[in-house]
Order: sequence, then C-alpha cells, then structure tokens
Amino acid sequence: MPAEHYFSETPGTEFKAKEISVEINGQQVLVTTAGGIFSPDHIDMGTQVLLAHLEEAPPSGNILDIGCGWGPIALSLAAHSPKATVWAIDVNERSLELTAANAARLGLKNVKTCKPDEVPEDIEFTGIWSNPPIRVGKDVLHEILLTWLPRLRVSADAYLVVQKNLGADSLHRWLEAELPTEFSTIRVDTAKQFRVLRVRNKNS
Repeated sequence: MPAEHYFSETPGTEFKAKEISVEINGQQVLVTTAGGIFSPDHIDMGTQVLLAHLEEAPPSGNILDIGCGWGPIALSLAAHSPKATVWAIDVNERSLELTAANAARLGLKNVKTCKPDEVPEDIEFTGIWSNPPIRVGKDVLHEILLTWLPRLRVSADAYLVVQKNLGADSLHRWLEAELPTEFSTIRVDTAKQFRVLRVRNKNS
C-alpha cells in the first residue's frame, strides 16, 4: 500500500474489515482493522518498542495519541490508565472509526477519537504518546510536534518512538533546538532499530 494512503482523510482503498489478535496492556484481545491505515495487520515494531514503556504513562488527566491508526497506543493507554481521558487523533477518518469501534469493543469508555482540530484548545496534556508519521516529511512532522508538545503540562512527559534510519537522532537534536527552553529531550531507549525519546516540560 502506498504510504500516502494513510495520510489521506478518506483512504482510496475499499473498506474491508478484518479481525486480528493483539496484546493490549498485557491482555490478548481481538480488534478490527482494515486497509488504508497504518500497519493494519499487526502492532508494528516501533509501537511495540514504545509500549514497552507503558508503565511510565500517567494514571490520570488528558493523554494524547498523535496518529492513532486503528488504536494500539490509545487502547493500551486507556486500559493502563482507566482514570485518564485518552485523546486519539488522526487525519484519517477510517483510523478514527476503527479506534472508536475497538475502544467500544474492549469496553474502554475513556477514549475520545477526533480530528486534530477538534481537540479543545484549552486542554493541557499529562502525557503525549506517539509513533509519529515520519514519512509525511520533515516540515509537516515538525509542524505537528510544535503544535502538540508545548501543550504538555508542567512536569509531564511525551514519549515518541522513531526509527534510527528515519532520522531519530536528527529529530532529537531538532527538538532540543526548537522547543521552548523549559523543555528537555532525552533518549530513554534504543531497541530493534528504534529510539524512544522523552520530552519533558520542566518549566524551570
């Protein structure tokens, strides 16, 4: 499938739903996916590397998943932190529909799915978790990150997973240079050709 399909609001491929078995917050469950979205056949390796840090997710507040796909990060966060509200955003309407359906199927009532511009502007996030869409290009990616990362609450963290050969280290340097001075970026993990970066709003 051409990569640009899952960046489209309405995928050009026919909707053909299928069930896959995946692990969400330590439990094996069935979820629904379809073509025209990111990684419809399994939880991709980068997301698996990111979710190995799920214990670091905040227990409450508003948590953001940037680019939710069919929902592996949002569903995992919602199951791990039932007192939190998980905002699952994507430009792809099919992704939003599938994430909402999977949350309902798993009884996760704390997931809200919406387009990025539908998130209330006054919300600050206790956490941001994302396998960001690197292949949209640097300019678009940088715009996405500069839109959302500054909305972290004081002492809150964002966890981002990026493949090393797709520019993880250069993105790390860019985040250090471009985010406000009260933010810090460190590498917290390297696994299976991926880096996990933690961005913190230190406010000091």
